[in-house]
Amino acid sequence: MTAVLKTLRLSYGQKLFLLATLPLILAVAAISVLVANQSRQLAEKEINALEMQLIEAKKAELKNYVTQARNGFYFIYGNAAPNDEDAKQQVKQILAAMIYGDEGFFFVYDYDGVNLVSPRQTDLINENLTDLRDSQGNPVVQAFIETARDGAGYVEHLWPKPSSGEEAEMISYVTSFPSWRWAVGTGVFIDDILGSVAAARAEVEARVQRTFVYISGITLSAVLLVFCSGLMINIRERRLADVKLKELTQRVFDAQEEERGRVARELHDGISQILVGVRYALDTARRRVKVGDERAEDTLERGMEHLNTAIHEVRRISRDLRPGVLDDLGLGPALRALTDEFRERTGIETEFETVVFRNRLNPDAKFSLYRIAQEALTNIERHANATKVTIDLRGHKRGATMRISDNGSGFVQGTSRHDTVGGLGLRNMQERVEQLNGTLRVFSSKGGTVIVAELPLSNLLSPGEDGEPAREANA
Repeated sequence: MTAVLKTLRLSYGQKLFLLATLPLILAVAAISVLVANQSRQLAEKEINALEMQLIEAKKAELKNYVTQARNGFYFIYGNAAPNDEDAKQQVKQILAAMIYGDEGFFFVYDYDGVNLVSPRQTDLINENLTDLRDSQGNPVVQAFIETARDGAGYVEHLWPKPSSGEEAEMISYVTSFPSWRWAVGTGVFIDDILGSVAAARAEVEARVQRTFVYISGITLSAVLLVFCSGLMINIRERRLADVKLKELTQRVFDAQEEERGRVARELHDGISQILVGVRYALDTARRRVKVGDERAEDTLERGMEHLNTAIHEVRRISRDLRPGVLDDLGLGPALRALTDEFRERTGIETEFETVVFRNRLNPDAKFSLYRIAQEALTNIERHANATKVTIDLRGHKRGATMRISDNGSGFVQGTSRHDTVGGLGLRNMQERVEQLNGTLRVFSSKGGTVIVAELPLSNLLSPGEDGEPAREANA
């Protein structure tokens, strides 16, 4: 499926629409086939049952005709001798006169196959039709005689219709006059039954076709509904994405300006003041050297101290912007240096704990976790009024977890207590973790705050990857 989608070069919206509608179309197609098959099978059973009922009714009707005819002349047959030609002639006349409907008649054959009575086809009378066969090759007269010899029964065959001369399917009921060696019977053409059955089957097929049309219409409506819904959702999501992109761009600009302002304040309030002091000390020392004042050396010493302070400030600012120890030694030593510096600067008891990492974090993960810890410590220093901070970093089978906790005053979640100016505090942490497919959880109460950042295993590198040996506890 993925290869097909790549070959077609569909857009994301088209892929989404296809994936949404394809199962629907397949399901509807399967349901349609199932409904059609079930409908046809059920209708076929009902039609077959109807055909059998009609045929059985015709058979019962034929048997009744023969029984009534036999009862009508039984007093003649019952009192006649086997060679009583007068009695036979009377019975022939009675049967020849028993014509009913448009096609109905009685026929008589002797056991030798000679036709004795055929009122609608008189040209057959006195003809030996033993070898007569229908268009399907069935020996019709022989079947009549064999059925009569067995007593009585039904014979299905083809026979020319008296009205048209064309062959049609017929059912005949044949009984015997054993003392006269006669096969007597009558038949009925069932082409009307077959026509009714064929019409019923055609009606069923038409209904199935209409059902397909209805299902296709419903499917098309559903697909159009899905398409319109997807289009509306796509438009809405795009608008939301545009709004979020604008907000993100603005926040990036705000973050850049805030960082530039922070660096400018650091330079102006820190290094600039120190360098001014160094310049003043050097200028004072130069004047004292000219006049031979012995205090010139002390002034130079103070200038050197101020210069050393400026160097430390430059290193600190550089470390805040991009700590070199993070690239050189890894996340563990970088966090340890960060906590040590935080402890010395603020006087807050700070502990850092870690374990040996079985795999190393990739550069993006290391940098994100370092910035999260840095942001959290900054917020603790500014807002938490905490006396103890603990940072715990460890790797496990699911990836890596960093837990930062303090015993400060906490905050009501949903407010901006942990947000820096511009609203980038917790949101920056959240977005950094989400970029790495991880999760960030924040728990806060009056007893303190806990921040837990979890990264999946995909952000860990195998030992020795990229040509670097794995270091203990440096992530």
